Amino acid sequence: MDDSLKGSGTKALGKRAILIAGPTASGKSALALSLAKSLNGVIINADSMQLYRDLRVVSARPSAEEEAEVPHRLYGVLPASTAFSTGAWLRLAAGELQAAGDAGRLPILIGGTGLYFKGLTEGFADMPEVPDAIRAEARDLADREGIEGLRRELAARGDEETAARLGDPQRLARALEVLMATGTPLARWQSAHQSEPLLAAEMCQRVVLAPPRPWLHERIARRAELMLSEEGIAEVRALLERHLPATLPAMRAIGVPEIGAFLAGKADRAETIHRLTVATRQYAKRQETWFRNQMGDWQRVDPSDEINLDRFQRLS
Repeated sequence: MDDSLKGSGTKALGKRAILIAGPTASGKSALALSLAKSLNGVIINADSMQLYRDLRVVSARPSAEEEAEVPHRLYGVLPASTAFSTGAWLRLAAGELQAAGDAGRLPILIGGTGLYFKGLTEGFADMPEVPDAIRAEARDLADREGIEGLRRELAARGDEETAARLGDPQRLARALEVLMATGTPLARWQSAHQSEPLLAAEMCQRVVLAPPRPWLHERIARRAELMLSEEGIAEVRALLERHLPATLPAMRAIGVPEIGAFLAGKADRAETIHRLTVATRQYAKRQETWFRNQMGDWQRVDPSDEINLDRFQRLS
């Protein structure tokens, strides 16, 4: 982990903040804008796809007009050619939290990337750089022998604990990469490189937007239409014309492969809208599951009802 995060903790950064998580299309941006206006706040992006400047429409970033109403930070700050980690986001977020405190503004962090919020309030162990050859070797083993092959290799190299604990092939492959690159089992690496939280959980108002499923699905359907607007199509066309590697996060963003197929004549408009809607619904469901399992002590708020902003006034 970068030394800029080690030991920073809540003493160096502002102790008050509002954290708003929630599935895609649940109204996080509108709530944050209202709060920032009433509480002298600055909005800090905690959504991995909204970091990319190439995808304003496709990722549903706030409009230029909304961004001009109150300070917005960490939106559209990366080119699509960049692969970005949670640790890298935390380093940027640490600077923005410090700047908000220096300016006397309340930081309001919003997004749908749960790991960002976990890192903020619980600390985070960044993964080491792994040479491409080692990554390819681990992924090839995963493709050939699956979960059991990865477990056997981890155990043979001395990391029986991780082999027994993990059941996801991607996480097992990542653990093998770390072991091969550093000679250190994953759990030991994480323990040695764990950063302190940037914000104390008890000093933050932590909210997860939890809308009724029909309400959220209606909003997702409207978002699919916006993604296939002229502006959304133009974004994807420009991105695809750069011929970037398909493995980059921006190239896998919901909307890019679906609209890419539309541009290639492989799907008509109706089919593309359907694909966008289904992909977004599936993503929202995965987010909701993650928030429920990993952020169970956060306050749940139903955005389909009018949210009383007075509940946030105590932080102003």
